[in-house]
Amino acid sequence: MATHEGSYYVPEQSKLPIWASFGLFLTVFGAAHWINGNSNGPMIFFAGGLVFAFVLWSWFSAVISENMAGLNSPQLKRSYVWGMGWFIFSEVMFFAAFFGALFYVRTMALPWLGGEGHAAATNEFLWKGFEAEWPLMTTPDMAVNGDKATVLGPQQNMSFPGLVAMFSWLPFWNTVILLSSSVTVHFAHSAIKNDKRQAFNAWLGLTVLLGIIFLVLQVWEYHHAYTELGLTLESGIYGTTFFMLTGFHGAHVTLGTFMLLVMLLRSVLKGHFKPHDNFGFEAASWYWHFVDVVWVGLFIAVYIFG
Repeated sequence: MATHEGSYYVPEQSKLPIWASFGLFLTVFGAAHWINGNSNGPMIFFAGGLVFAFVLWSWFSAVISENMAGLNSPQLKRSYVWGMGWFIFSEVMFFAAFFGALFYVRTMALPWLGGEGHAAATNEFLWKGFEAEWPLMTTPDMAVNGDKATVLGPQQNMSFPGLVAMFSWLPFWNTVILLSSSVTVHFAHSAIKNDKRQAFNAWLGLTVLLGIIFLVLQVWEYHHAYTELGLTLESGIYGTTFFMLTGFHGAHVTLGTFMLLVMLLRSVLKGHFKPHDNFGFEAASWYWHFVDVVWVGLFIAVYIFG
């Protein structure tokens, strides 16, 4: 098909969307079973992750091949820009829902359970002795049933420990690493715009490395929370919201790191990207900046004021 202005390349039908849905289904299904103690949960979870990674790799390869063959018209390239923009907007709404849940729990549900305002009678009837505090260390179940409670709060939380202990606080270093990666990916963008291939590869490689380090530190933080702080998915609403927000963000960092790694391999192995044709990398960098902004909000809402 001709590629002049006004034409629109229509790719062949593909089964990749079906496989992507299947991979995501296995991932969520496996995660649910893993959380509930099923021994097959981890295997199903990682199988789904591998399927989804294969789909992403195949899908990227198809789109890259089409672009390198000159099949992408200016109209189609504009649709890529709009598509990535709407995708990031949908992710904004995704996290807005979870931040909204945290806001509701902290500013509305918790004071009600603590007997504030018109809920005083409810507090005496359901949660007598329960005191509203955040992070929630004593759950309503503990207030009512004491030693017989099944829903226990954590022994410690991940809140800001103060300036003296800040440099030994994992979330602080994760913040430094992720914000630094936003700077390095910007330098990579500037380098490719100025046709500096080696600088582009170096800055992009450093960004990928920082993303991997962030994920390693988050795994370390989760291990510390589970084994030493008693902070788990089962430790009341605080534990649930903590792992929900940080866990989904970690999943997005994983995806963003994967995307940037693909762009790095394209540049190093294939010599892709030119000053006027680098939208694949630009789209990945937009996503990475979005992930960084979400982390800043999460760091303030969950860790500093949490």
